[in-house]
Amino acid sequence: MKIQFPWEFSFGAATSGPQTEGASDKKVESIWDYWYRTQPEVFHNQVGNNPACNTYYEYMQDVELMKECRLNSFRTSIQWSRIFKDPLTLSINEDGVSFYRNYFKAIKEANIDLYVNLFHFDLPFVLEDEYGGWLSDKVVDLYVEFAKACFQLFDEFVDKWITFNEPIAFTRSAYFYNDIYPCHKGTQAYVTANNNILKAHMLAVSFYKKNYCKEIGIVLDLLPPIICSKEDQYAGLVYDVFINKIFLDPCIKHEYNKDYLEILKKHEMDIQPITEFHPIDFVGINYYQPVYVRKQGDYRESGFYPWYYFETYIPEGVRINEYRGWAIEPRVVYDIAKTIQNEYGNIKWYLSENGMGVENEEKFLKDGMIQDDYRTEFIKEHLYYLAKAVEEGSNCFGYHLWTFIDCFSWKNTFKNRYGLVSLNLQTREKKLKKNAFFYRDLAVNKFFIGPSYV
Repeated sequence: MKIQFPWEFSFGAATSGPQTEGASDKKVESIWDYWYRTQPEVFHNQVGNNPACNTYYEYMQDVELMKECRLNSFRTSIQWSRIFKDPLTLSINEDGVSFYRNYFKAIKEANIDLYVNLFHFDLPFVLEDEYGGWLSDKVVDLYVEFAKACFQLFDEFVDKWITFNEPIAFTRSAYFYNDIYPCHKGTQAYVTANNNILKAHMLAVSFYKKNYCKEIGIVLDLLPPIICSKEDQYAGLVYDVFINKIFLDPCIKHEYNKDYLEILKKHEMDIQPITEFHPIDFVGINYYQPVYVRKQGDYRESGFYPWYYFETYIPEGVRINEYRGWAIEPRVVYDIAKTIQNEYGNIKWYLSENGMGVENEEKFLKDGMIQDDYRTEFIKEHLYYLAKAVEEGSNCFGYHLWTFIDCFSWKNTFKNRYGLVSLNLQTREKKLKKNAFFYRDLAVNKFFIGPSYV
């Protein structure tokens, strides 16, 4: 069965600055640099993010690989810690600016649309140390100055701007699960940080809209709840409003979700009102897995956490990615698309991250190439449901695979690989995997032959 996408549909890949660039000595310290320097044992195999993919020095090689993959578009991010020599005084790091200008120019000369994100989990450490990071209004103001500098320096190269990538993944990991520094566990911190990030987003969008003319949006990660019993419906609602709708509703509907506000009030959580909401041109949705949710059965925390109302689990018989322990539910892509179409005004959107992480991928090496047919099948299954939604009127304009080159993945470092291109950590060789050839044909021809079960 032939699965066809519109000719203008964009197939690309996504990554980020802190996960690929390396060259940590050419910038100020980020929270990741500091955390690795002070606690390397936290990181898988004690590997840090330097040299990562060495993109700072090898960006021309990377762009040549993008051309080999025939990418229509590409997303990366600008590191706040690379733009300023001092994020407090806002003094510009000319070396960092030159790197991004040269890198972005090379991407554009390769006829690849460039999507640039401003924040991908990489706060300059001094802003955490001096002000408490996203718990501070001062960091909101400094982010806006960072955004203004980026707009002025790089707008000529950029096709789409993105204010934040996965803000909830960042705050959830930093304030609930100890997976991102400062590992400051607390629901009030989570609520405050999200509110401040939302303010920063709105201020950046407002400034850009008044002064520039490209498109600007935000990338959100969705973990749609799946409810298997009527008695678990409220548990699913709480999960949804605390994980998915904190940004989705304000960014598109221009208001906080009322159930979210009611739960905060019930548990005496403070939230500073946001009085100005500014429309975005598009939203990116990152989707890897849904989450099965049921009523909490045994809450043992002191103080209020959202899981007072719910717990997550994986039912027997559900297909999972054994390397991540994540449920594989391609049909949820269709549900997401229809939700955006029917409940969020059919705003312009794209599937901004989707992919399959596999551990010890070198075991699939044959004839000098990673034989990742499992990744091709994963992509086909998800794109089947996306194509179905597009045919039914979903305003989706593209799909980005996570990721382009196997990259540093936070505390997991290089444990799980997602790339179109493999990275050998010993030889530093970068080489296309088998799936890259399927993806190249897809990017060029806009169709594929559907998965076997269709």
